[in-house]
Amino acid sequence: MKQIKLFGLGGQGVVTAAKIFAEAAAIGEGKYAQSIPAYGHERRGAPVYSDLIVSDGPIRVKSFVYEPDYVVIFDLSVMDKGVDVMAGTKPDTVFIINNECVLPEYPFASHLVYYSGAKQIALDTLGRDIPNSAMLGAMAGAGLVGIEAAMNAIRKIFGKAGDANAEAAKKAYDGLRKN
Repeated sequence: MKQIKLFGLGGQGVVTAAKIFAEAAAIGEGKYAQSIPAYGHERRGAPVYSDLIVSDGPIRVKSFVYEPDYVVIFDLSVMDKGVDVMAGTKPDTVFIINNECVLPEYPFASHLVYYSGAKQIALDTLGRDIPNSAMLGAMAGAGLVGIEAAMNAIRKIFGKAGDANAEAAKKAYDGLRKN
């Protein structure tokens, strides 16, 4: 069982990404998955998080994630807004961030960190700063779900915009780096 916590800002598609991930894992790969969203002030730009649990077997709990195996950060500014992205993490917790590099002053810099310029990929591919599809590609690149399952779920959820969003995911998958 893998427990995943996603952090971002309202309008970045954090909750939607968690739902798409759960569908990709459950429908696309035959795993068990659940997503549990949580909202802050329920406005664009406010901190948002969503929790995911994925497993090869039945998931017997329905709760938030308190000790994440993976932390996915859609926007590092959540740390400036008082969000503790380190809460409940262990030394082997893996981070996946939307950034072009890993700076030594990041509190998670000593962890394994996968990073992708998802914001720029979204701007280049979709013309909008909505990095959720690119971050799904980064999550696939980190081995959490297969890229084909992620792209198929993205196409299904986004309809007409599905191909462009799937392309953003593939670009992030192909360009994913780690420290």
